[in-house]
Amino acid sequence: MGVKSYVDVVFNHMANEWREDRWHFPGKAELERYKKERAEFEKDKLFGNLDEGFFNEHDFHPPGDISNWSDKAQLVDLALSGLPDLVLSIAVVEDQVDCLDALVKMGFSGFRVDALKHLPVAHINTVFRSGAMQGKYIFGETLTFDRSQNDLFLWPVLAQTGMPCYDFPLQQTMLKAFTPGGSLRDLVNPAAYGNALPWDKSVTFTVTHDVPNNDGFRGMLLDPHDEYLANAYILGRDGGVPLMYSDNGESARQYPSDKGRWEGLWCRYDVTQMINFHNHVQGEPLWLLWESDGLLVFARGDRGIVAINKTGEWAHPDIWTWGLRWGNWRCQLHQHQMNLWGDRFNFAVPPRQAQMWLWEG
Repeated sequence: MGVKSYVDVVFNHMANEWREDRWHFPGKAELERYKKERAEFEKDKLFGNLDEGFFNEHDFHPPGDISNWSDKAQLVDLALSGLPDLVLSIAVVEDQVDCLDALVKMGFSGFRVDALKHLPVAHINTVFRSGAMQGKYIFGETLTFDRSQNDLFLWPVLAQTGMPCYDFPLQQTMLKAFTPGGSLRDLVNPAAYGNALPWDKSVTFTVTHDVPNNDGFRGMLLDPHDEYLANAYILGRDGGVPLMYSDNGESARQYPSDKGRWEGLWCRYDVTQMINFHNHVQGEPLWLLWESDGLLVFARGDRGIVAINKTGEWAHPDIWTWGLRWGNWRCQLHQHQMNLWGDRFNFAVPPRQAQMWLWEG
């Protein structure tokens, strides 16, 4: 069906299990289960030996939680809220490489690396540069909240590993640009000002699974309608690999206002139409047609146009049509049609709305 699957890899730490032998994995009780139900566990075994545990207390840093989140040494050597923090040892590396090899053999197309800023660079480059990783798309989560954290953690990881990462700088730029006092001009070429990752190292997003489900991250949420406009931006722009978050309503249990916001988003009409636009113009260069604080209009090659109006009023930009194809165009979001011709053309963009036009001939 053309669907690729990516594994979320958590190699910095193990689960925080409150049991007597919590520094042994999987632990005495689980090893006993393996013996009693061996046939079933053999069917599900990914790799390894069911008679042997993976890790013991020698494979972890001494207990102690991170207290200074700006201290690189603490981020690498101390624990995330009590989660047992693995060390970079030969045994740990061998098991992690074996795990990745087994997942590749199962047919997975790539990997998301969790908590990248908590892993030593040597660990990243050792484990994720193994032979089985060749040709796989691997990207990391280096969670940052502002420019100072980007400078401290994200940019160094990018420089030292070359691994694509979630584009937190761009998400922060969008969060500011779509506020009433922000300007869409900041989205014209954000990478030129350090406000977005390079086009080939960027996984763009408006929201990830961490944001709605963690109290400390919810300040990163855009207004729901601004999120719709921002989705049009990241799926309309050139550069990066866009990631769209879809869930089953998990966060709505604690935050009732989230109900339905991302549920089944992968098949929601506006998102599927945005993805259709993205796929049609993939690889086409972006060039600017109009910019103001509240309105952004740009072309993708000669066959795509994106218009985003964040204001509460109609916008009527008068654009120069040089480089665009004349003829019939259709908005993928609203299915309106227009006939573009002549040297100049007057757009009409409704309040708080986005348009994504494709040339039809």
